[in-house]
Amino acid sequence: MFEPVSVRRSRALLSPKARLTYLAVILLAAGSSVLLFEPQRLLSAGWPAQLSGAGAVLVFGLAYGVCTAALVPRPLLNLAAGALFGTQFGFAAALGGTVLGAGISFALGRTLGQEALRPYLRGRWLRAADGQLSRHGFRSMLAIRLFPGMPFVVANYGAAVSRMKYVPFLLATALGSVPNTAAYVVAGSEATSPTSPTFLISMGFIVLSLAAAAVVGWRKRHRLRGPAEGVAEAEREPASV
Repeated sequence: MFEPVSVRRSRALLSPKARLTYLAVILLAAGSSVLLFEPQRLLSAGWPAQLSGAGAVLVFGLAYGVCTAALVPRPLLNLAAGALFGTQFGFAAALGGTVLGAGISFALGRTLGQEALRPYLRGRWLRAADGQLSRHGFRSMLAIRLFPGMPFVVANYGAAVSRMKYVPFLLATALGSVPNTAAYVVAGSEATSPTSPTFLISMGFIVLSLAAAAVVGWRKRHRLRGPAEGVAEAEREPASV
């Protein structure tokens, strides 16, 4: 029996490769929107005068989430949150936006990209990273957020392509992003006083966290060799009957 044309079209439109194409188009459109609207102008132009109070913090948090999903660097948004709303409200908006943006990226990657991309996880490092996120999702993502050496969006989509669960991903993101987010927000709130102890401490913490990320990444690089080679050897062995 021949399938109806409508069924074949629906199947083609929902195929893994088609969904991956949709994801690429969405990311391209998001990146183009960022270049067009330049959200970084908030740092120089300030927040619209008609928005104030709790409503402004909420709107900024929502915009923060969308912007991170649209590939805007988080450090820039964290600095803006501190400069616009101060330490407490800026931190609340930035952390909420961080979790929202991570959730959007994870949902897009899991829905549109996972099925098409998993067959391409053939390299030693890719397979080792996939194994870590799939088997030890919460603690692996917590380490990635605490030591932010990997770009935020790369970690989001990497977790989405793995078999990591949604709730551990969001929980690890929320907990692990607290120190670094707070440091950037404090730096933004004290940007007008670059010689103040608070600003210098926050910047020192940022530098130390980046250095720690480099050290952890270097050590993890050697540890991943064993699991990756073990997976490759297991796949080369004939299956036992």
